[in-house]
Amino acid sequence: MILEAVISILVLVGAAFALIGSIGLARLPDIFMRLHGPTKATTLGLGALVIASLIQTSAVSGSLSLKELAISVFLFITAPVSAHLIAKAALKAGRGGGNGAEG
Repeated sequence: MILEAVISILVLVGAAFALIGSIGLARLPDIFMRLHGPTKATTLGLGALVIASLIQTSAVSGSLSLKELAISVFLFITAPVSAHLIAKAALKAGRGGGNGAEG
């Protein structure tokens, strides 16, 4: 009963963060502000969803599921790297702020 409540809370929190991150991606005006939606909120939301899946799968099968663990590690490693590369590309293309001397 408590395990189901924890999983339900993680799913709701994950879905809320994913929704907020998606709205931020669509509504924020600047490319650098838009990076915060997918890299911060959506990563946290998907992380909560994957952790909920990990707990559920582990409770049903009785052993730790390495698939969900690998997904969460991959997610938390690739999101900041991709955001960094997008920001560098935007600066190089002249879409960033400042005097244009960066890069």
